[in-house]
Amino acid sequence: MTPRLLADENFNRAIVNGLFRVRPGVDIVRVQDVGLRGADDPAVLAWAGANDRVVLTHDYRTMPGHAADRIAAGRPMPGLFVIYGMTIGQAVYELTIAVDCSTHPEWADKVQHFPM
Repeated sequence: MTPRLLADENFNRAIVNGLFRVRPGVDIVRVQDVGLRGADDPAVLAWAGANDRVVLTHDYRTMPGHAADRIAAGRPMPGLFVIYGMTIGQAVYELTIAVDCSTHPEWADKVQHFPM
């Protein structure tokens, strides 16, 4: 099973669109699409945990710490992809590799920074 994704509220829409263009069947929803507009990081991670989705974020300052808190507490954390410091094309390319070359369970309790 390929990774199921949840794009954080401020995640670059161009990256989401690019990922859909190169992988039309990618399973990705946006925070805004699931009623979490304006939700804080712990709420987003809780929803992702309850719905078994790896979170895509640009928030490298606070989101990894909240993810680590969930892991330490033994709460579900399907994974966190932290994307920063790269172009849209680079981000799409690296996410495509992650989606194509891994399975969803591989990311459980992991925080992966991109670029890899």
